[in-house]
Amino acid sequence: MLVTAPNASSTTAMIEAWQRARNGWRPILGPVPAHIGADGIGRASESSSRTPAGLFSLTQTFGRAANPGTRQPWFHATTNDWWVSDVRSPAYNTHQRCAPGKCPFNEKAGEDLGRAGAVYDYAVVIDYNRRPVHPGAGSAFFLHVTNGRPTAGCVATDRAVVIAILRWLDPRRHPVISLGVR
Repeated sequence: MLVTAPNASSTTAMIEAWQRARNGWRPILGPVPAHIGADGIGRASESSSRTPAGLFSLTQTFGRAANPGTRQPWFHATTNDWWVSDVRSPAYNTHQRCAPGKCPFNEKAGEDLGRAGAVYDYAVVIDYNRRPVHPGAGSAFFLHVTNGRPTAGCVATDRAVVIAILRWLDPRRHPVISLGVR
């Protein structure tokens, strides 16, 4: 999948999905519009709202809604599902399940996925800073449903597009996302 912004400071981009075929690549989706980080695209960090530039695997999916038929590993996000952004926690930049007020990390430096609203009805985890994890380099980067505004660093697009992407993703094909500028 390609996510391409016109320049590094842009808060919008275009998404295209391609699949390898016998005689090259064939288009699957797009181009379709998306919102990206409020600080554009480039070097991400915990202190910026920048979408990370680079090539990343797509290995996990989740949502507050029911699984739309993805073959990727999926978890149903409830108010007990968090993405940890606490740089002091050994669980930094991972999904954790714990009851609010009982988590072993600073919940204010995390994202309660079940309370985030419709943007997380459907989402794909972008494997930026996941293996290995570097605390402070940025966390919680997803492709998710748009609210019509720039993001804190995620890629966001229309609900129907996210569902189509989820249904297309196949772990046997080792999907990746390329985030960059033209």
